Amino acid sequence: MDSGPGPAARALLALEVVQANPGITADRLAERLGVSERAARRSVGVLRDAGIPIESVRGPYGGYRVGRGLRLPPLTFTSAEALSLVMAVLDGHHDASDPATPVGAALGKIVRALPAQVAAQADAVRKTTAPAPDRAAARPDPQTTATLVQACADVVRVRIWYRTESGSERDFVIDPWAVVVRHGRWYLVCWSHAAADRRAYRLDRVQRVEVSAEGFTPPAPFDAVAVLEEHLAVGWEYSVSLILAAPLATVAGRVPPALGKLEAADADTCRLTGTTGNPWWYAEQLAALPVPFRILGGPELRHTARVVGSRLVAAASD
Repeated sequence: MDSGPGPAARALLALEVVQANPGITADRLAERLGVSERAARRSVGVLRDAGIPIESVRGPYGGYRVGRGLRLPPLTFTSAEALSLVMAVLDGHHDASDPATPVGAALGKIVRALPAQVAAQADAVRKTTAPAPDRAAARPDPQTTATLVQACADVVRVRIWYRTESGSERDFVIDPWAVVVRHGRWYLVCWSHAAADRRAYRLDRVQRVEVSAEGFTPPAPFDAVAVLEEHLAVGWEYSVSLILAAPLATVAGRVPPALGKLEAADADTCRLTGTTGNPWWYAEQLAALPVPFRILGGPELRHTARVVGSRLVAAASD
């Protein structure tokens, strides 16, 4: 019964069996190796002599298992775990303390593979840290995100079913260019065939994706973040127009692109035009501009700017 591979080869087989079956007993190990129980124990001894931490637990539920500190085979993640873990890193979303979520389950696997001392510290941080994620940032479906990212890479046209802000659902044929993460929200920058123009869609509102075999010609290399910022400044309910008392060269790069389009009015001033769905937010952003300005158009913005300004003046008064 003890014939077959030599001691070294048998020891490697024993290691593989123990790794795959934590808690396996000596008699079961012998059965799997096709050797006597005594020979199986000798194989475990060879592994221990080589510095491999094989632990044994006595009792009816005991057996052999690989101890901490051994270089384990690559971890096996499900598709949902892997995608969720990558997305969590990209958007700063932390649900690592909840093992019921894909991120928590994936991090649990990583912690269990670490050496005992490192694992104890990592697990303590994971369980006791109190994160404060952005609750307003809706997370898209990982599989939907992966499908659209792959479509961008493959340069293939897709049809998406999209839930608009009003709650209605529409479908669009688009050429997907890039996926961008901005302030906790995920956007798809693309060309919309229905609008015959560039568009940016929120991925958390994409209900379904259908990938076609039809390719498209991607745009020349472009800054996807800049395109998104520019898009987010147009198409909102309230129009705004301002004059900034400084040359374009002075303020270029210091005015957030989401506020609108900045262009020279003359040698000493520049004009900012755009739209907003939230005049209060827009007025607060204007308060941070580094140069004097005057609101030319947009009654809603004028009103909110007056209110925000009076509040600041009142707060600074004696």
